[in-house]
Amino acid sequence: MKGYEKYQRAYFMPPEVTYDWVKKDTIEKPPIWCSVDLRDGNQALIEPMGLEEKLQFFEMLVKVGFKEIEVGFPAASDTEYQFVRALIERNMIPEDVTIQVLTQARDHIIRKTFEAVKGAPRAVVHLYNSTSVAQREQVFKKSKEEVKQLAIDGAKLLKSIADETEGNFTFEYSPESFPGTEVDYAVEVCNAVLDVWQPDAEHKAIINIPTTVQIAMPHVFACQVEYIHKHLKYRDAVVLSVHPHNDRGCGISDAEFGVLAGADRVEGTLFGNGERTGNVDVVTLALNMVCHGVEPGLDFSHINEIRETYELLTRMRVYERAPYAGDLVFTAFSGSHQDAISKGMAWWKEGKSHGRWEVPYLPIDPEDVGREYESDVIRINSQSGKGGIAFILKQNFGIALPDKMKEEVGYLMKGVSDQCHKELAPSDVYQIFEDHYINQREIFDIPECHFKQVEGGIEAEVTISQGRERRVIITNGNGRLDAVSNAIKLYFGISYELSIYEEHAVSKGSSSRAAAYVGILCEGKMYWGVGLDEDIIKSSIAALVSAGNKMAQSENITEGREERIVEIMRYVQANYKSVTLDELSENFHLSKPYLSKYIKEHTGATFQEAVKKARMKKARAMLKETNQTVESIAANVGYETVEHFNRLFKKTYQMTPVQFRRENLKK
Repeated sequence: MKGYEKYQRAYFMPPEVTYDWVKKDTIEKPPIWCSVDLRDGNQALIEPMGLEEKLQFFEMLVKVGFKEIEVGFPAASDTEYQFVRALIERNMIPEDVTIQVLTQARDHIIRKTFEAVKGAPRAVVHLYNSTSVAQREQVFKKSKEEVKQLAIDGAKLLKSIADETEGNFTFEYSPESFPGTEVDYAVEVCNAVLDVWQPDAEHKAIINIPTTVQIAMPHVFACQVEYIHKHLKYRDAVVLSVHPHNDRGCGISDAEFGVLAGADRVEGTLFGNGERTGNVDVVTLALNMVCHGVEPGLDFSHINEIRETYELLTRMRVYERAPYAGDLVFTAFSGSHQDAISKGMAWWKEGKSHGRWEVPYLPIDPEDVGREYESDVIRINSQSGKGGIAFILKQNFGIALPDKMKEEVGYLMKGVSDQCHKELAPSDVYQIFEDHYINQREIFDIPECHFKQVEGGIEAEVTISQGRERRVIITNGNGRLDAVSNAIKLYFGISYELSIYEEHAVSKGSSSRAAAYVGILCEGKMYWGVGLDEDIIKSSIAALVSAGNKMAQSENITEGREERIVEIMRYVQANYKSVTLDELSENFHLSKPYLSKYIKEHTGATFQEAVKKARMKKARAMLKETNQTVESIAANVGYETVEHFNRLFKKTYQMTPVQFRRENLKK
């Protein structure tokens, strides 16, 4: 970069450098907080706040918990003066709150300042003058001794006028432009001021060290503060304060390092408002302490409300990435981040962290500052992952997706977001989910089912509707859902495996609702459906119907089979163990040659193949759901020898019955 040659280090290291502050790894108690929003912050606004706005801002600062509030430079303008008077005359200053005012070391200015604070419960009168080499040489054209004398004269004048004025006053002094001041000289000036004020334990003074324009790295400031801390006179009667600005982007570090180095007090603003790049952000400082388990003494539990008031009154905007308060600081779009947060939240809610907040990517619980998981933590766009989308559905709508369903839903949402080039709100996510998995009825529906217990399982009377056509299919199954599934298979002449079934009570909204999830496997592809209903059986059937419709659309199945073939195949499946072609011919009043041809034309399989298929299906179910031996199962499905059964089973499913059972035990 051009021009770098004309710059040099303008700061001064202390004569003796110590690093005791480095040995501390955290701040163990909060400093004394002083808000300078109404002075330093307000003077930096393009449009300074009006009287009523400043009064409202003051009330907010009190509500947050500030016990010291710098309210202005009352001698600078009538507006500033009237604001201080309004606070006092309207009795708006709580007994435990001290206001602070700034003044230059000039007689009429100091007298005007004391007039302004007359009647206040307590007031800090803040005196300053510039001490840097640049200011001494270029602005004041005075020597070190002359500049020090300005500070001494100002301190005397302050004390003299305070003695003449009724009130409870504390004195504060700042060597303004400290960063460009020799550290030992700054101490010399501060000690000269303290010699005038003679503070004691009952009447303490404040020495404030500002990074008026931040020009050094944070560790340099820490070493400077530590030197001052160790070399100030009357140290037990002095409150050592720091006033960091953010010119190098290190305001937070300066404040935290300064406290480690011996500072007792921090002056700053909400959200870092102030001259140039701003003052140190007290919100960040306080909540950083919370992250380490330290009570900060300030209440930011309603950060959104504070931010809204701040933005309204200052006409400033809190950046989306501002720590703790920004719109996006608790937000994860990345899939891996969302997945980690989702799992961490589950860990937290299950009590596995034993009350310690340890959720990945979230240094603080958003709820502790009034943020909402639903809208603040996980947001969905084309970069999001399955974990985040699953979190949104569960957190907002009580939908707990099966693990094997999450990936498909994730890709669906990402695809929609990518195609639309926009973020998906939780309501968008649910609408897409509903359209794809809950309301699938394009091909068929099941408006009615009736069940009864029969030997060997459940008999179902299933009404299937297609357009204006309604058919009643009677089937058997191991359970209600299996029986309904068999009815769908019979009606359409399709084959699939009812692979996954999960259910749970819906945790959002009505607690009586149940959610059911069904995954059916057809030709190696999984089709998912979801049902929601107060009755778990109805929700299960609804889920199966949605999954079945998705499969039917994918396989281009639009119509059910003829009623006669449905009845024939139902009979075969119900009597798989012993059914013969002769028996079938007699029951349906059809010749055997015609019956054989009819079955082949409408199912693609011979009569014997249809019987074998029904037997294998029953054997599979028994292997999965019972502890019967393979020999017993072979006999139960109609095979005289287990060897013959094994050969047929392996030919059908590419594994032996024993292997099949072992694989299903792993799942």
